[in-house]
Amino acid sequence: MPLVDTLLARELLTADQCSTLGLLLTQLERRAEAIAYYRQAAELRPGQSQPYYNIAVLQRSLGEIDDAEQNLDTAISLDPGNYEAYKVRSELRTQSTNSNHVKTMESLLKRGITDPGGKVQVCFALAKELEDLGEWERSFQFLKEGAATRRNHIQYQLESDLDTMSVIRKTYNQALFERGIPGSENAEAIFILGMPRTGTTLVERIMASHSSVFAAGELGNFVLEMMAQLRSDAAGQALSPNERVVQTAGLDFRKLGDAYIASTRPATGHTARFIDKLPLNYLYAGLIHLALPNAKIINLRRDPMDTCYAIYKQLFLDGYAFSYDLEELGHYYAAYLQLMEHWNTVLPGVIHTVVYEDLVADVEGESRRLLQYCGLDWQEQLLKFYESQEASNTASSIQIRQPVYKSSVAKWKRYEKQLEPLISVLRERGIATV
Repeated sequence: MPLVDTLLARELLTADQCSTLGLLLTQLERRAEAIAYYRQAAELRPGQSQPYYNIAVLQRSLGEIDDAEQNLDTAISLDPGNYEAYKVRSELRTQSTNSNHVKTMESLLKRGITDPGGKVQVCFALAKELEDLGEWERSFQFLKEGAATRRNHIQYQLESDLDTMSVIRKTYNQALFERGIPGSENAEAIFILGMPRTGTTLVERIMASHSSVFAAGELGNFVLEMMAQLRSDAAGQALSPNERVVQTAGLDFRKLGDAYIASTRPATGHTARFIDKLPLNYLYAGLIHLALPNAKIINLRRDPMDTCYAIYKQLFLDGYAFSYDLEELGHYYAAYLQLMEHWNTVLPGVIHTVVYEDLVADVEGESRRLLQYCGLDWQEQLLKFYESQEASNTASSIQIRQPVYKSSVAKWKRYEKQLEPLISVLRERGIATV
């Protein structure tokens, strides 16, 4: 019997026990059961904010938006310093002039928030709600303040990332792919990758509506298995990031592919195909193809300015450190494009590119092309992907429960003046901004 089921059979007496089991159930994606235990925690320790916040986050992932907002209201009333709750609440719906939280959050900032992370959360929440209200200049003012605060409190060197991408291009050259080194024969995986906020979750949701496809989520398994092989081969020798890139070209590709597939079990294996939707896998597209030559790789591409603005206004839980400074964001985006151009040159026809603007303009046509690339038959339910009851924890968890809309196209133009540092970098790198 799994340990969690043993725990479920016991009577829990404290709020901490209930919350711990709720967390474990959440990690096992048993969300309804997790909610029940967080509710028990709230009952056992009245006046605590965190259980209500935890319940709300789970409800959001399940599409229970009204209940989530009510629980976030409760969490904030119990602890006005639960700053993350303001951020999550702001994202649940489009705010209106009659129903928003702008004055409350402005008062918080005026009184002063000593915790930098809390200030960032409130600034991003305010920016989002003000954008909903059409107050573009004030929205960007708080967005810029939040992003600058975030950037000032993280350690990040853009040049390190750019240098690594350069080493990837040099290492994974045409000669490497022409060596014909065998990889795993497994053909289950479909990798959806690209810069964040480009429609990766939308494509995942559409494809996961197919009866033969399972959405496994944003898996870090490929990188973990790659690192495990590197450590084994290096026999304790410390390697720099760029040395690791070079060493990956000499891995046992078949072993890596098989280890990756095995690491996804038992979540996968019950359908013919599964989706691994980790955007950053674009760094490893070449290695993925060598390890899993029968896997499918789908790259999402979106208008450069819409992409960068959408990234800039998204507060990520972790990763994407380049996203909080407009100039750094521009340089990183240019390097991403250069890397994807490299993959398409050395692996012609291997990666299927979906243009976000084409997808929202012709959902059925682009979806049919996706299925043809993946060798899957057409099924009508793909066009009603938004009716799926499957949970989603991504930044697009609210949007993907709605039919496709086009309102996000060219949204950046409202902020053309404020985005000038980004525009200058992109134009300097030869990327058109229109």
